[in-house]
Amino acid sequence: MSSTTTEHRREFGEHPDRGGKPLGESILKVTGLKKHFPRKTRGLIPRADSPVKAVDGISFELHRGETLGIVGESGCGKSTAGRTVLQLLAPTGGTIEYLGEDITGVKGAKWRRLRTEMQMVFQDPYGSLNPRQTVGAIVGAPFHIQGIKPPKGVKAEVQDLLARVGLNPEHYNRYPHEFSGGQRQRIGIARAIALRPNVIVCDEPVSALDVSIQAQVVNLLEDLQNEFDLTYVFIAHDLSVVRHISDRVAVMYLGKVMEVADRDELYANPQHPYTQALLSAVPLPDPRKENKRDRILLTGDLPSPINPPSGCVFHTRCPKFRMELSDADKARCTGEIPQQREIAPMHEVACHFPGAPKVEILELEEVPEAPPELLAEIEEVAPPFAEPELLPIGDQDLEADEGRDPTS
Repeated sequence: MSSTTTEHRREFGEHPDRGGKPLGESILKVTGLKKHFPRKTRGLIPRADSPVKAVDGISFELHRGETLGIVGESGCGKSTAGRTVLQLLAPTGGTIEYLGEDITGVKGAKWRRLRTEMQMVFQDPYGSLNPRQTVGAIVGAPFHIQGIKPPKGVKAEVQDLLARVGLNPEHYNRYPHEFSGGQRQRIGIARAIALRPNVIVCDEPVSALDVSIQAQVVNLLEDLQNEFDLTYVFIAHDLSVVRHISDRVAVMYLGKVMEVADRDELYANPQHPYTQALLSAVPLPDPRKENKRDRILLTGDLPSPINPPSGCVFHTRCPKFRMELSDADKARCTGEIPQQREIAPMHEVACHFPGAPKVEILELEEVPEAPPELLAEIEEVAPPFAEPELLPIGDQDLEADEGRDPTS
C-alpha cells in the first residue's frame, strides 16, 4: 500500500464526527468507466458478438463525507456501476482513483488491503448472507480475513457492532433465517462497517423492505455516516429516498450519466429531459396539485444495451427531440454523443439542448394552516375519539352465553 493511502487511513476505533463540516477532499474519482459483457453467437463455431454495454463511459467524483445518489430506471446500469467501482466486476475501460492513486486493475495483497477501505451493502438482505453461518461468524469474517485483532476481541467487537446497528448483541449465535428482512439488512450493514471503511457502496439497500423499515435503515445509515465519517455511493430507484439521504445526485440512463448536480439544485431545476421525466413521475402529496399537473410521458421501450441508439442514447424517447427541435438539431442529437459539461457550479449535464421544463414538476405551493379559532370550533363539534376500555378475557358476560345454541 502506498504512503498516500496509508496516511489517510483512520486508526481502528476512531469515530470522527462529521458535525455539519464542509465536504472534504476528493476520495474517489471515476473517469470514463466502462463495463461491457462479452457475447458469442450460437452455433457450432461461436464467434464474438456485440457486447452488452451495461456501463458505457461514466464519470463522477466523490468527496469525503458526502453521499452521492445514483438513480435511474431498471436496467440503466446502476448496480453494475457500483460493483465495477469496487471491482467486484473487472472494468472494461476507464480509470478509478482512490485518494489520488489509480487502483484500476489492482490485484493481490494490495487489493485485499483496499477492501478494508471500500465496502458494499448488497440489495438482497438474505442472499448476501451465508445461511450456514451464524451472525457472529458473518460480521466477524472481515477481522479474520484481514488478520485484525480488535483490542476487546472479535466477539466483543461484533456484539458492539450489532448494538450499533440496532440489534441485540445476544443474537450473536443466531442464523440469518431467524431474522426479518430489515434485521438482515442491518447485519449486512454491520459487516460493511466492521473495519471502519472510508467508502461504502449501498446497492439499493432498502428496495426490498417495507416503507417503515426503509426509514429506519436510511436513518441508521445517516447516523453511521455521522459517527464514522463515511462516504456513500447510494444506488436506488426511489427518488424520495435519494433526495432524503444524498448530497449530490447522478441520473443514469442506458449505461451513461445524464445529469449530476447538488440534490436541491437537481430537484428544483432539472436540465436534462430524462431527469425531468423521472421527477414528473414522483407523486405529489397534495391531490389538487397532483390532478392539475402535466406528466412528462416517455414513449417507447428502453433500448437494448447491446445496440444502443447512435448519438444521444436518449433521443429515441426524448420529448424535446420529438416535439421541439428542428431538423438540424435532431441531426446533431442522432449523430453526436453529448459530453458531460458544466452549465452551473457543480451542475453537469450530458445534453446538447438542456433547459428548464415547460411544465410544473415538483414545486408545491405552501398550504396555509387553519386558523386557531377554526380548529377550536372543530374540536367542539367533533371531540377527540376516546378508545373504549378493553375488559380482560373471561369477564365479558360469560353467563349470557351458557344457554346459547351453538348452531345459532
